[in-house]
Amino acid sequence: MSMGAMKESDRAAAVRVDAPAGEEHAPRAYGARGADVLRIGLPRAGAAAADGAGRDGAAALPSEYLGPGRVTAAEGGAIAVELPGGQPVAVEMALALPYEPAVGDTLLVIGREERYYAIGVLHGAGRTVLSLQGDVALHARDGELSLSGDKGVAIRGPELEVQAGKIRMVADAVVQRFTSMVQRVSALLSVQASESHTIVEKTAFTKAKNATILTEETVTVNGKQILLG
Repeated sequence: MSMGAMKESDRAAAVRVDAPAGEEHAPRAYGARGADVLRIGLPRAGAAAADGAGRDGAAALPSEYLGPGRVTAAEGGAIAVELPGGQPVAVEMALALPYEPAVGDTLLVIGREERYYAIGVLHGAGRTVLSLQGDVALHARDGELSLSGDKGVAIRGPELEVQAGKIRMVADAVVQRFTSMVQRVSALLSVQASESHTIVEKTAFTKAKNATILTEETVTVNGKQILLG
């Protein structure tokens, strides 16, 4: 074996001996960035991240990120979230619907370098406001339109018009307040109640072609003046 070959063999052995314990020589098929693997929700490995952590004494911001972020501030359109490592970052909302996050919400955050965007809501208690310009028609074609809310449904507007073949209302309690109310029933108006109590502060007037008062027990009429005829 030649001297040149011996030196090359010794040099290769020296490289294997000097390699850090536990380090595996990864193939170079992926180039110099082959070991720079991005894991979802974790900072990207690299010398820059290690140097930043050493200087600041805390985990450095990931250069690429996809994972949860907890909202720590939401005022005037400025949203700040805290990543799992404790790093606070500012995010821009990038949802299909205009959602207004609240402090404590958990958003799905994606980012690269210093730009972070909220692309989903994992757990939220904020508001989604859908505001459209002009007239809006909501129509369930060949189906049923259902509106529901776990805490209630509110309808507001200067006018409300309801047109329906039948209206069914089922509720434990109903409270109605009107300045003026007019009811017109072309056929039969029927009211059934366990008890009925009517209070009129001023004048009560009832007019009918025929009227009948029928009770099983007592009828009481009380007033300063009672006029019949």
